[in-house]
Amino acid sequence: MLQNIKVNIDVLEAMLYFWQATSERENVAEMFFYDVASMDALKLAYDDEFNDESVRKVLSAIKNRELLSAGTKKEKRFWNNNMWMMEDLEYTKLMITPLKQLNLDYLVDILNKKVPEEKYETLEVMFSPLHLDEYFIKENKLVINFFRVKPSDFDDNTFIGDKELKSYIEEKLVELLTK
Repeated sequence: MLQNIKVNIDVLEAMLYFWQATSERENVAEMFFYDVASMDALKLAYDDEFNDESVRKVLSAIKNRELLSAGTKKEKRFWNNNMWMMEDLEYTKLMITPLKQLNLDYLVDILNKKVPEEKYETLEVMFSPLHLDEYFIKENKLVINFFRVKPSDFDDNTFIGDKELKSYIEEKLVELLTK
């Protein structure tokens, strides 16, 4: 039976520092890139086209104000998305703020009713700066591409695509539980 749902934005906190420091032309140590690349929310996304070296290479290129000339499609999208974050840090903060305040405890009862034979006691919802995928599921983890988060222009709602954030998460967690 499901007991709790954790929200993990650790990699976003690290990247917020990187985006801010890099936009202000501060030096970011190369070791930082390795630390970020080893965070779970990114490691879960690694495959043949995108890995820890991809993260290091892209972040280093951004820090050094270089174009990413030779890279996979996923690396180029990761580069492009990170550059976009640094263009308007106020918008980036609007994207992160609702995630920092996100509490999914209310979903435990809802999910236990929808999927009574639950195999996990804990689910983890991670937000990660990814490349092409909107989300993916690995075991008890739902990893959502942070770059797809859209704050509303009119109210306090937050969306992924055309779905409100909490509804989106609930839908994807049901998918995780029924896989």
